[in-house]
Amino acid sequence: MFRFEKLDVWQKSIELSDKLFGIADRTDMKHCYRFSEQLRAAAMSITNNIAEGSASNSDKDFAQFLNIARRSVFECVNILILFERREYITLDELDSMKLELSSISKMLTNLRKSLLTPKP
Repeated sequence: MFRFEKLDVWQKSIELSDKLFGIADRTDMKHCYRFSEQLRAAAMSITNNIAEGSASNSDKDFAQFLNIARRSVFECVNILILFERREYITLDELDSMKLELSSISKMLTNLRKSLLTPKP
């Protein structure tokens, strides 16, 4: 088992990525290929940066990867807001995804803080 697989934030993020891929698959059917691909890329960026960062040689490097992952969370929210405005997803779906993404953002922030906090 790789280090990242043990992280709660990665486990939660990979589950959410499945949901975001499902939304992207649905929007593909509405001929929104570019937006769908952007959502997939942003969702993958969250999990990929957690995984890649977990292999870093220092906590500071890992924290930087977590920062990138957190920025990708915000990108997903922005895309989903646009999808809801264009009626590709419902307001309920948007609200549900925003709750999950907010939770992941907080987890990333807390993990990042724990890495950067000086150890006694």
